[in-house]
Amino acid sequence: MRGHRNGLIAIGLLTIYLVWGSTYLAIRVAVETLPPFTMAGWRFLLAGSIVAIVLRLTVGFRATREQWIRNGAIGFLLLLGGNGLVSWAEQSIPSGIATLIVSLNPLMVVMGEWVMHRGSHGKVGARPNWLTFVGLTIGFIGLGILVGPSLMERAVQVEGDSLQLALVHPTLTLDPWRIGAIVVACLTWTIGSMMSRYGKNPVEPFTGAAIQMLCGGIWLLVAGMLLGESPLPRWESVSARSLWAWLYLVVAGSLIAFTTFVWLMKHASPTLISTYAYINPIVAVFLGWLILNEQLDSQIFLAASTIILGVAIITFAKTRQSLNKKPAEE
Repeated sequence: MRGHRNGLIAIGLLTIYLVWGSTYLAIRVAVETLPPFTMAGWRFLLAGSIVAIVLRLTVGFRATREQWIRNGAIGFLLLLGGNGLVSWAEQSIPSGIATLIVSLNPLMVVMGEWVMHRGSHGKVGARPNWLTFVGLTIGFIGLGILVGPSLMERAVQVEGDSLQLALVHPTLTLDPWRIGAIVVACLTWTIGSMMSRYGKNPVEPFTGAAIQMLCGGIWLLVAGMLLGESPLPRWESVSARSLWAWLYLVVAGSLIAFTTFVWLMKHASPTLISTYAYINPIVAVFLGWLILNEQLDSQIFLAASTIILGVAIITFAKTRQSLNKKPAEE
């Protein structure tokens, strides 16, 4: 039985490794002609409705008011905060760069687990050791390598009476606001993941995924309207490839990968699950280069290597820590 469960966990991890690595490219293509929050909102509303209907017709769709409220809040954090901000950022940030920054998520998961450990007096979560802090430091150094040169080489451009701050780099230009949005997305995703993992009175995983997608979709559409997006895109301005990318996000990114992620959060360690962020950058950078001719240079390779080294050290530290636990502590 344990071997069967471990096999399912391995399949689940492989799914989010590969699928989520490709969704960054799909988001980049989708937001070419679709507004980001509206695009993501309808993506999750459709996927959540499909999951809810399938559950209703098969095993049943049941959740208490408290479970709706909790999973609605998780949907706000994971989908509006996490996915919505990434979609907005990818209007000008290459998909490969976006997923490199998202690879900081495991670092935040470690800190989230530590907060849970301290807050529960050791009942849940885990306390990081010194090797974990080494990995954290290396990971943030990698982020600095990625965005540092652009932030250091600011140039002031005067256009009429307005003063604009531009980023100048011989090979790469990054918008610091969009970079910051992706970092905030990592933070909200981490908080939402911790709520999903350690919340009391949890709902059945697939029901939880449906509620999170339904509520998250509504949050995204509301955010889009507040930012001036139309809740119904003008279809004459939407390109065919953006529409195909959106459909891919609905099926692969939401119906398959997101529901898999929610299931994994109930059956595996958050730190283990967060290892998807090691593989996603490799998949996204390769696909961005192959399909969109996105730029690859030595700065990106160095940043990628540094970030991946940092999170790999954290994983090794967490594995060793687990193996050294006494039976009474488990």
